[in-house]
Amino acid sequence: MGRAVQATMATRGFTRLCSLLSGVLLLSFIVPSALAEERFYEFVVKEATVKRLCQTNKIITVNGQFPGPTIEVNSGDTLVIRAVNMAQYNVTLHWHGLRQLRNGWADGPEFVTQCPIRPGSSYTYRYTTEGQEGTLWWHAHSSWLRATVHGALIIHPKKGLPYPFPKPAKEFPVLLAEWWRRDPISVIRQSMITGAPPNISDTILINGQPGDFLPCSSQETSIIPVVAGETNLLRIMNAAMNSELFVSLAGHKMTVVAADAQYTKPFQTNVVLVGPGQTTDVLVTANAAPGRYYLTARVYASAQGVPFDNTTATAIFQYKNAPGCAETSTGANAGFSGPQGRPRSSGHPGRTGPPPMLPYMPANNDTNAATIFSNSIRSPGPVKVPGPVTQEVFTTVGFGLFNCRPGPFCQGPNNTRFGASMNNVSFQLPNTVSLLQAHYHHIPGVFTEDFPAFPPVIFDFTSQNIPRALWQPVKGTRLYRVKFGAVVQIVFQDTGIFAAEEHPMHIHGYHFYVLATGFGNYNPRRDEAKFNMVDPPSRNTIGVPVGGWAVVRFKADNPGVWLVHCHIDAHLTGGLAMALVVEDGKAELESTVPPPLDLPICGL
Repeated sequence: MGRAVQATMATRGFTRLCSLLSGVLLLSFIVPSALAEERFYEFVVKEATVKRLCQTNKIITVNGQFPGPTIEVNSGDTLVIRAVNMAQYNVTLHWHGLRQLRNGWADGPEFVTQCPIRPGSSYTYRYTTEGQEGTLWWHAHSSWLRATVHGALIIHPKKGLPYPFPKPAKEFPVLLAEWWRRDPISVIRQSMITGAPPNISDTILINGQPGDFLPCSSQETSIIPVVAGETNLLRIMNAAMNSELFVSLAGHKMTVVAADAQYTKPFQTNVVLVGPGQTTDVLVTANAAPGRYYLTARVYASAQGVPFDNTTATAIFQYKNAPGCAETSTGANAGFSGPQGRPRSSGHPGRTGPPPMLPYMPANNDTNAATIFSNSIRSPGPVKVPGPVTQEVFTTVGFGLFNCRPGPFCQGPNNTRFGASMNNVSFQLPNTVSLLQAHYHHIPGVFTEDFPAFPPVIFDFTSQNIPRALWQPVKGTRLYRVKFGAVVQIVFQDTGIFAAEEHPMHIHGYHFYVLATGFGNYNPRRDEAKFNMVDPPSRNTIGVPVGGWAVVRFKADNPGVWLVHCHIDAHLTGGLAMALVVEDGKAELESTVPPPLDLPICGL
């Protein structure tokens, strides 16, 4: 074979090799996106009949399920969810914790990013889960429908990628909620008419069931089946309307590995605190004696003198092939007074088998236990906290009372109407167009941009003797404008007006770093030294301590209108909210995408 022919063949071989390598490199970029999927769900919002506490109720559900369907996807997948409203109420759906980058149209809060879906109408939510993984949840964001319209939203790692901890044998959702014997919509409507705070719930639920200690509930108690020696992942979500909740498991340690779909530095605990809106993932190794153990949920009641739901919900952590024993007679709960590690066992047996062991549970007002847990959450390693701060908001969060003439419409404390506010502004929603539509289409007269960046009056915020002249807020639809790319720091300061209380504050469209929390009045000269600039946790909902403060920081990289509010719905209804207007950036991919064609319009 001549040298020229050999050279030609060698060149061709080299070309084929280059083409093959180019193909491999091209595939390495294509495959990750190709593995992402588009997942379609149809959510039919409709009435269904269920029985709880010996009573049959008609409730609003999704697809007739309570709790609603669990959504499971891989990070990077696109979700297409067609919401069909066959109920008698207006409805919207919110995907709690999803950042919805540039796509506020899919966020869901009524009259903030969309008009409601009217009865007989539909709307398709389309969004991508890129860059997020972990436990989130979805819920109605219209009136009090989320009491029964909610479910889990689980984002697994991209296909082929592991968890940052040993893969659990099984994963179990633990969805916490509240239950009223009455229609929740009638509960909030009564409150809005009378001006009095809404009635408290009748029980706490775990996965839709009250558990062994409530009437007519023993046979439906939720069971978590486990195998001795295996480690399982419990995905705990608080869908309760108005209650922060302590969660505890008898006979086992829980290792926290994630919160609000953000991985954390693992730590062991006996008690988990989850505020409304928050999620916490824990690993539990089944290393106790094979048997049955109660998982319990009860209210953390931070406000003094304010009524709360004093029930305890139960589920059963049950070992496979555990030694059986005769059923015990049904009886009343004997209490939780046993010492930690040696709890008493009492109450209903929960289906069959030996009576489960009870865990240690903190007292309902144990702020120390709540604080220890919350302060233990950290990012897995060092993070780059955005800075320097270019826009800062210091806002009070708390209650207010509106003065009015004594009568049937003024049944709040001392013939007033109950309210709530941020920086003395009690937030009012529009009803003719959503805030995002007004911003996007430059519609005047819907909102103003004068939300105060600081309290209009400086006083001893956490005092128990605040002058009555400071108790009455002003109503308004005031938003705060933020430049795209700004580094925003928000100080949330609780007040002692009416009653100090822990407020779980949620920022739509963002995760944020929690730099510090504390009690009393925030003092930057003193408290900035406490900032955790190394491994602060990243959250979407933060519990502002009772009679205290929290400092959060984020980069404004998501244009649109984003609601900031307390996730206790009684407080949100009272006006404890505001909204951020984040401007478009200069680049093409830094502006809000156009609204979808089927975006609901507001009725007249």
